[in-house]
Amino acid sequence: MIIWVNEQIDPCGIVYSCLACYDEKAAKDCHQTWLNNLTEDQKKEGWIACLRTVESWDDVPVNALKLSV
Repeated sequence: MIIWVNEQIDPCGIVYSCLACYDEKAAKDCHQTWLNNLTEDQKKEGWIACLRTVESWDDVPVNALKLSV
């Protein structure tokens, strides 16, 4: 089963926020919200919102909020 992982990453490359779930639509909606909420200053500083998939919970960052959605 595919696990969708949303990450907000700061300019140093550190994961600031992370959500993981099985639901593709929920993951894509969350990702779009995170993209929309990044300010121009944050983007210039190097903040990014990243959406990726993994196949195992072992590949999800330990600090992720794991949703059963």
